[in-house]
Amino acid sequence: QVQLVESGGGLVQAGGSLRLSCAASGRTFSRYAMGWFRQAPGKEREFVAAIRWSGGSTYYVDSVKGRFTISRDNAKNTVYLQMNSLKPEDTAVYYCATMERVGVPRSQYEYDYWGQGTQVTVSS
Repeated sequence: QVQLVESGGGLVQAGGSLRLSCAASGRTFSRYAMGWFRQAPGKEREFVAAIRWSGGSTYYVDSVKGRFTISRDNAKNTVYLQMNSLKPEDTAVYYCATMERVGVPRSQYEYDYWGQGTQVTVSS
């Protein structure tokens, strides 16, 4: 079992920044990738960013490229999402997830464990 705990969400004005963290604990030695997803009210959950645990390759949805940066700290089993130039349309609950075997980092169906989510609200 793997447990994921997100933190760092909150309320910010448009143009501001937030940094989300996701700490993993439990059985972590077989991790392939970790990702961030988000779900806005009335919308389906969507992929935001992912990072390969070995090698560090990163993946982003087009709408956040150049504004968001995903990174990891292998020693701390933690993944981060630095979000800059935030827009009201970034408002959502953000979830981190971990993929424990080879898969497609952009697909939520490939992920095995999920955090509880953290709210990000961007005011205009």
